[in-house]
Amino acid sequence: MVRNIVVLGGSSHPQLTQQICDHLGIPPAKRLLSKFAVGETRVEVEESVRGKDVFIVQSGGGKVNDNLMELLICISACRTASAKRITAVLPLFPYSRQSDIPYNKTGAPLAKVPGATRSRTGTYSFDSVPSTPHPAHPGATLTNGTASLDKSLERLKMSEERFAPSQGLKRTDTVETKKSDSSDKSLSQTNGYNGTHGTNSLARVSTMPPQFSPQPGYKQWVAQAGTLIADLLTCAGADHVITMDLHDPQYQGFFDIPVDNLYGRHLLRKYIQFSIPNYQQAVIVSPDAGGAKRATAIADALGMPFALIHKERRPTQISDRQNATMMLVGEIRDRTAILIDDLADTSNTITRAAKLLKKEGATTVYALITHGILSGDAIDRINASALDKVVVTNTVDQTEHKARCPKLEVLEVGNVFAEAIRRVHHGESISVLFDYH
Repeated sequence: MVRNIVVLGGSSHPQLTQQICDHLGIPPAKRLLSKFAVGETRVEVEESVRGKDVFIVQSGGGKVNDNLMELLICISACRTASAKRITAVLPLFPYSRQSDIPYNKTGAPLAKVPGATRSRTGTYSFDSVPSTPHPAHPGATLTNGTASLDKSLERLKMSEERFAPSQGLKRTDTVETKKSDSSDKSLSQTNGYNGTHGTNSLARVSTMPPQFSPQPGYKQWVAQAGTLIADLLTCAGADHVITMDLHDPQYQGFFDIPVDNLYGRHLLRKYIQFSIPNYQQAVIVSPDAGGAKRATAIADALGMPFALIHKERRPTQISDRQNATMMLVGEIRDRTAILIDDLADTSNTITRAAKLLKKEGATTVYALITHGILSGDAIDRINASALDKVVVTNTVDQTEHKARCPKLEVLEVGNVFAEAIRRVHHGESISVLFDYH
């Protein structure tokens, strides 16, 4: 039994909140979560939190924006109610893939346009090789190579030179006078006072430079939400954040308050040891270079060999960013392959990796994922893929996913978060959880 502590659960994952409270030996705090007819979130804490240590459990899965707004209102309500300390427990941190890196287009996949004519339902090939540019072939990033771009720039330059004013604007000339002069001139031309009957104005309109539209592959600035989410949590009144397996560890640097990033790899390591037969002969595989450090940590701890899948991204269209050639570095023939990743959203990466591993001779392919978001058609893609089993933790509610996917197995993380909450409440070190067994 832990005293002077309050655990509030959001609407994103009530089962995880109940697991944490059962482990701590306390009931979850009473609260009222509802929405107004217009869609605004309403939060009401129905018990006193004055002078208490409050932990608010809210995951980033499902309706991310609604859950985030609900968390912010809960934090603000507890701060207003004179809580001693407020800790936001975020098993899956929302917007963690939108860290503040310019031109970073490799984060969360974009949603399909509602009116798109092309449909890929039931046509999962898990394989795509974009064309590679070479001297006899146009560039892959421009639709017609550089020729169309050169012509557009030349036409734009000629039109600018043709209609450039002979001298600059006088100080007395304002925008309004220029507009009135141009309107009077066009009116006189249309009324027949000019012999050309407005042909000059029509020519001017027809030769104006076309409206600029970026070519496929044009790198645009994308709004990054990393610092914004950190500032929102801090300004709402959070004193501490507990999360698990941040997609980008640098995200902790955006906060001015303590952030404890727990590891999920120890749960995955235990699963490999006790649930995969002859795991010493299996191979740990990272599906991309970004997760190599995470996968090698498990491989080194268990004394297992390691392999890497290298992805070369050369997008031909903005909508086909996920298409990439894949190459295996390592030997997995006639062995069990275990894919390790921190997050699976559309499952495009792990399903294509599984196909490559089976093609290279792997007998069985497991996928061990910390955060199984599995949005969109991810479940259908997994069911149609070469994956034999997908193991995820319940940082996101997996009830619906498990009912639809027979390959899915769920690991419980409630006891890890409960132990972290207990240690934080008593002022104990949580470094032991980084070596959790």
